[in-house]
Amino acid sequence: MNVRAHMSMIFHLDKCIGCHTCSIACKNLWTDRKGAEYMWWNNVETRPGTGYPTQWEDQERFKGGWVWDGKKLNLRLHSRLGGLMKLFYNPPLPKIDDYYDPFTFQYSDLFNAPLGDDQPTAIPISQITGEPMEIKTGPNWDDDLGGSSTYAWNDPNLSQLPESVRIQMQELEQIVFNYLPRICNHCLNPACLAACPSGAIYKRVEDGVVLVNENKCRSWRMCIAACPYKKVYFNWSTGKSEKCILCFPRLETGQATACAHSCVGRIRYLGVLLYDADLLPQTAMVSDEQLIEAHRSVILDPFDPEVIASARANGIEDSWITSAQDSPAYKFVKLWGLALPLHPEYRTIPMMFYIPPLSPIVSVIEEDLYRLDVSDEMRDFELFDRLDKARIPIKYLANLFSAGNESAIRPIIRKMLATRIYMRHKSVDGVIDDKTLALLNDAGTNPEEVEAIYKLTTMPNYKEAFVIPEYHRETAIEAWDDPLAHKGDTGFGFIQPPHRGG
Repeated sequence: MNVRAHMSMIFHLDKCIGCHTCSIACKNLWTDRKGAEYMWWNNVETRPGTGYPTQWEDQERFKGGWVWDGKKLNLRLHSRLGGLMKLFYNPPLPKIDDYYDPFTFQYSDLFNAPLGDDQPTAIPISQITGEPMEIKTGPNWDDDLGGSSTYAWNDPNLSQLPESVRIQMQELEQIVFNYLPRICNHCLNPACLAACPSGAIYKRVEDGVVLVNENKCRSWRMCIAACPYKKVYFNWSTGKSEKCILCFPRLETGQATACAHSCVGRIRYLGVLLYDADLLPQTAMVSDEQLIEAHRSVILDPFDPEVIASARANGIEDSWITSAQDSPAYKFVKLWGLALPLHPEYRTIPMMFYIPPLSPIVSVIEEDLYRLDVSDEMRDFELFDRLDKARIPIKYLANLFSAGNESAIRPIIRKMLATRIYMRHKSVDGVIDDKTLALLNDAGTNPEEVEAIYKLTTMPNYKEAFVIPEYHRETAIEAWDDPLAHKGDTGFGFIQPPHRGG
């Protein structure tokens, strides 16, 4: 057992209101520089939708992630020799139009316009070329357009849905959308790291954050093409790649990341996960149906004495082990089994997790009036037994979070619904009847677990939502003979733990 620690984030999609406060906080802090105008390390997408950059999930075009041929993993982008051949020609790269041409306005025209009868205007100009331009798209151009034939119905995740379901979703009374916040997933098997010819991308051992050493970056941009989530960006001004750094300077001082700290809906949780690095190869090399269970199996129980002993032997501080025991990420991912990775079929083993959203049931039209497609009695239990009546198809959620495996999504939705029904009966009716308890049992849960899920979902305080351990940067630095020369090297940590003076 080779125990490592990783800082992870949970996104509770049932609470996201799509306000984009997280995106603005990140933009103001990290990407307000020249060359980074179009970068949104954190963005919030409307789903169904094409996302940002446009249709980033279309790996037939962008060639991101890994492919398992039944024997070994291969980069979808290229082989080692193929990477050498593509150093100066890399077609799968997104174009600026897949993002948007960053723009500002000629504000000086408002102040310098001569006197006249017409109102002066500030025309848009490109921040790249400085030339006048016509604004055709933007980072949230399809915001809230869940029923749009232009954006929503070009979502690659809809491709595997039955035609009848897709037609049904286009009906006015059945249109639905939800929000999908995205940052870098800081994967355990990052394709960007593997594809980089210059070795500029590395993964920090102390917290798992994937970073770019810009001193080594040579602008090959293989990382951008290889990342299936398209969360590595190219700074056109500096000629270097940039990406989300999980606000590690804030984490090192005990502060939550900017996106999590500013979140209005309080949908984000931060915590430590312990994982077994020895299991990583077999975690990525399984069939799509087994990916979720394989992913969960690599995450360890921080209360297990054997895990604790192995963690200490690997130089993990007791404060990190304690933080892993209190971690909301451990509870949502491993203990309660409610959170899933985004597109595990890319086999990068992402370490940011999502709790799927609930949705209302579909409506039908009777005598020119809308009504819910349920019976008039006991509506609380109606959707629990008829998940296929939910407006967001289970198959669509499965395509997003479980490689198309619906059996991994249904238990989560049922447990979330059971929690909602139980707490509604407790708080509104004041009585928990036998049928409600039987429903919890059918969902694989119990009143104690439901109470804990409800408390962490609705009423967590700051220290419960963001369990951030004390960083010991001096320990990590001592792992290298010459920290100034080696701090940017790739690798997953030290072979021999550093010795501290007494």
